[in-house]
Amino acid sequence: MTFIEKVKQKAKQNIKTIILPESEDIRVLEAASKVLKEEFANIILIGDENEIKNRAKENNLNIEKAQIINPKTSEKFEEYVNAFYELRKAKGMTIEKARETLMKPIYFGMMMVKQGEVDGLVSGACHSTANTLRPALQILKTAPGTKLVSAFFVMVVPDCEYGENGVFVFGDSGLVENPTSDELSEIAISSSKSFHQLTGAEPKVAMLSYSTYGSAHSELTEKVVEATKILKEKEPTLACDGELQLDAAIIPEVAKSKAPESTVAGKANTLIFPDLNAGNIGYKLVQRLAKAEAYGPLCQGIAKPVNDLSRGCNSDDIVGVVAITCVQAQES
Repeated sequence: MTFIEKVKQKAKQNIKTIILPESEDIRVLEAASKVLKEEFANIILIGDENEIKNRAKENNLNIEKAQIINPKTSEKFEEYVNAFYELRKAKGMTIEKARETLMKPIYFGMMMVKQGEVDGLVSGACHSTANTLRPALQILKTAPGTKLVSAFFVMVVPDCEYGENGVFVFGDSGLVENPTSDELSEIAISSSKSFHQLTGAEPKVAMLSYSTYGSAHSELTEKVVEATKILKEKEPTLACDGELQLDAAIIPEVAKSKAPESTVAGKANTLIFPDLNAGNIGYKLVQRLAKAEAYGPLCQGIAKPVNDLSRGCNSDDIVGVVAITCVQAQES
């Protein structure tokens, strides 16, 4: 059974309702049709019912089991407007501006999540990460006890002996541009929890650098050294180590040479990149050259499950992210 099949099976154990606000994108409708056929989640689409149903019919897609909500005609619209106004009035929000903003499907959907009407939201097929995460942070805010919202990818590498049978979490590969040492430690903590939540396996965290155990010295390497120290102080029972080069982190033979004392080197399954340049380049290299499945950018640290999509995603990618969002919702 593949990683995503296991996630879908877990999602079926406690069915959740997920909003897909980008109903104008045919990939989203294709994904909704597949999710509903596989019956691991309930789906809500945002938009004009006739337009959505006609678009689905034209493409031979069965979305009959999806609920379709149009903000323009929703009986909850004014309730959401007032709730959004109360959330944002200290930031200069007016009732008129709240009404205008909630006509946007992403904001309306996010208010449904906030009000507990649904369990999670997946967006980003045709919107930027900023346009997905801005309303999430404005409306849902951060989870209790979380200092930092960050993003990760689940990478599933075919025919791979490394990681957790080819499954890795890459963090942060989608959001935090140049984290401080303390922020890197927070990203590592969140990513380790995400790895365990989605795989059930023990996370083994590698703090990545171009240096292993002081083989090079610079401001860049020292940031990772300090992040590792902070991480170990915050989470003394977490299997983590750094600074480690990528090969030392995941390949046992290299680990024996470069970091023989490490309990993580050669076994890492949760890879923490020093900045967004490295993380974004790293995940795209693995996705394209190793033909890996890349699910994300998935969010961690938001009060309710909200996940972004790469604008280059296909419908199966969306299906996978919906399944992951369901599992996150089971434990949120």
